Amino acid sequence: MEKKYEMSRKCHFSLLYWNRKERLKMISGRKVNMGNMGRKGYREAEEGMPERDSARPAEILRTEHLRKVYGTGNNEIIAVNDVGISVAQGEFVAIVGSSGSGKSTLMHMLGGVDRPTSGRVFIEDEDIYRMDDDKLAIFRRRQVGLIYQFYNLIPVLTVEENLTLPCELDGREPDPELVQELAGMLGLKRILNRLPNELSGGQQQRVAIGRALITRPAILLADEPTGNLDTRAGNEIMELLKVSNHRYKQTVIMITHNLELAKQADRVLSIEDGYVSEGYWGVAG
Repeated sequence: MEKKYEMSRKCHFSLLYWNRKERLKMISGRKVNMGNMGRKGYREAEEGMPERDSARPAEILRTEHLRKVYGTGNNEIIAVNDVGISVAQGEFVAIVGSSGSGKSTLMHMLGGVDRPTSGRVFIEDEDIYRMDDDKLAIFRRRQVGLIYQFYNLIPVLTVEENLTLPCELDGREPDPELVQELAGMLGLKRILNRLPNELSGGQQQRVAIGRALITRPAILLADEPTGNLDTRAGNEIMELLKVSNHRYKQTVIMITHNLELAKQADRVLSIEDGYVSEGYWGVAG
């Protein structure tokens, strides 16, 4: 295990060094290149965005000794093992791992979807797994935005109805100004009355992003958000996640196996065999 873990750290060395260099540039107040925006809308969205404060923001999420075990005895599988991480408000964190590394299981526990075998998850200082299932479902709907590889849109609802669905489920009227703002940012204004089967994959994922943002959640969790898209559409979705992170100060945690996407985050965590390593610790060490 030690040998395999050390190999994993070496494999990610160049990625983490790049990421640390970009973060030092950000802290020092130098402008960070957000990548090729590609479209006029993205360039306009970036214009006028305030520089991030060099002081570390308040912690919005942390885990303590988080563990998930499936099966018992000889059939026991440890999917996530003793994970303790901290995420600051407004951070964009990428969690990188290969298939079967435990990254999706970790995301489900961070988002209140799957209860851990042991350990704790705090979101805005709320120990979420002390809640019963009903209270947890309400908390998740209001405070956690979820984006999956497969868009999970309701086929009989229009784009606008899918976008505002979390508000409807919560018995609240959606904010019309926010709906229009999100529709504009995501390039959906002209297709708000279409059904999902009339949309491309990239358009459907844009709707899923808007649905995740409509409640102004504490954290946005994206599980392989570009995994079902071609390169062009995937790059567009990545740019939209970065825009939402900067424009709305939205905390984003993205699960991916794609190192090129991970390099665009503020910080990178690596997961292997259920263990999570902190990227900067690996470089600083």
